[in-house]
Amino acid sequence: MKKKKLDKNKVIGILLLLIAVGTIIFVILFYMTPKEETKKTKEPVVTKEKKLKIVDEDSNERPIAVMIDNNIGQGRHAGLQDSYINYEIIVEGGLTRIMAIFKDKDVDLIGPVRSSRHYFLDYALESDAIYAHYGWSTYAENDIRALDVNNINGLYDEAPYWRDKTIAAPHNVFTSTNKLYEYAKQKNYSTTTNNWKLLNYNPEEINLNDPISTTEQVNPETGEKEKVPVTREGLLTANSIVIPYSYYQTRSYTYDATNKVYLRFMNDEPHMDKTTGEQLHYKNIIIEQVRNYQLDSDGRQDLDTVGSGTGYYITNGYALPINWTKSSRSAKTIYKYLDGSEVEINDGNTFIQIMPTTFTPTIS
Repeated sequence: MKKKKLDKNKVIGILLLLIAVGTIIFVILFYMTPKEETKKTKEPVVTKEKKLKIVDEDSNERPIAVMIDNNIGQGRHAGLQDSYINYEIIVEGGLTRIMAIFKDKDVDLIGPVRSSRHYFLDYALESDAIYAHYGWSTYAENDIRALDVNNINGLYDEAPYWRDKTIAAPHNVFTSTNKLYEYAKQKNYSTTTNNWKLLNYNPEEINLNDPISTTEQVNPETGEKEKVPVTREGLLTANSIVIPYSYYQTRSYTYDATNKVYLRFMNDEPHMDKTTGEQLHYKNIIIEQVRNYQLDSDGRQDLDTVGSGTGYYITNGYALPINWTKSSRSAKTIYKYLDGSEVEINDGNTFIQIMPTTFTPTIS
């Protein structure tokens, strides 16, 4: 009888031991593992929001658009490297003039400053910019008054401008952003705006040759279906760009692949900066083809800035055809690819070449 009772106790002991071991294992699996997982999920995810370098998106400083003389030598321009957007447009005699737009940067020397042409207003208005110029055509004077454009005209507002007496007039007028902003305050112009944004910038690097989708094609050698990358319609290699404005005025760019910028030339000569002595260079080029025609016997021009047309967006060694639309003189120009999606612009300075439709750009 004793032997039978002893066997029963051993069995009970073994069972209790197994239960205890099982309980310990359960506790480890049930409590320890979830705590470790919870610890992992609670670790903060560090994300860095990229900010634009070309402008301060959080700043509501109002841009200033300055009319720049372009009938000068290539090494006499100041400020065109510091402006975040530049426009070049045809004027009388087959020449061109530049409008440089500044924001969020102190620029001590800008110029030479020249007189206004009325169609430049359409591109100053779309950035809600204060318009700085030295003189005006009759058409520009009428439009500035009619449209009530906040302008600083050196003919009457002399304080923010000065002349470099070592340079022959009228190519010797200069200014600075500080002087223009201070004078704008004296004229009771607002120096802030929430309507300055024009281009659709992306702080991430944009490469126009990146695929936007894939498609299936049959490999003729294997007979099997393969996924093939698809790029946007009309993609061109853009190492060299030539933009004619007239039969004797041409602008061109050469791609610097090392620095991922375009070096600018005027009539095949390097376009140099007056202050630094460096060749002007830009991250983005927009070619916008706009019809122009003569208004009077003095050769004054007019442009069909309102409406639609074609052009190209160029960056990082490639170009894509685009369509532009502008619904009114003060409306923002919208740039879209051929598939209808809006163009995203690389973080960097941009030169917008408003070129005549009577000429064709060469991109290679």
